[in-house]
Amino acid sequence: MPTNTETPRETHTPIARTAITNLKVLDEAPDYGSAFSRGLRLEFNGVTMLMISGTASIDEHGNSVHIGDFCAQLRRTFDNITALLEAEGSTWKDIVRTRCFLRDIDRDYADFNRVRNEFFHEQGLNPYPASTGVQAKLCRPELLVEIEAMAMFHTKTGE
Repeated sequence: MPTNTETPRETHTPIARTAITNLKVLDEAPDYGSAFSRGLRLEFNGVTMLMISGTASIDEHGNSVHIGDFCAQLRRTFDNITALLEAEGSTWKDIVRTRCFLRDIDRDYADFNRVRNEFFHEQGLNPYPASTGVQAKLCRPELLVEIEAMAMFHTKTGE
């Protein structure tokens, strides 16, 4: 009968990570009592991953903007994500996945799809990122859309 020999557990090494921020367009969530980063930059084996937290139509002071205007909120959300990507030397061409949360998917999906298609076309995306769209109750009642995004790209290292 074979004996079960234990192998020593390897010690894990955390992946290097730093918070993503761009104070020109978005305040920091902890500034108004929330406990999350706007995003995280992860580095491993020459690949950088940017994980952008749910982002909405919020200004640099933490205020909701474009109240009641779904299309304007969506554009501001895209602008905020763009600014977070730019702060890390990235663009929408590095986005591999989005998760899109709409307060009222029945009412707003046609506008969402139209504006997203226009925006992705402006960015020259081909192929488009993988994406999921769901209806959700968002953290502020005036917000109509929120988007998470994940970007990945190779990181050049000095030789």
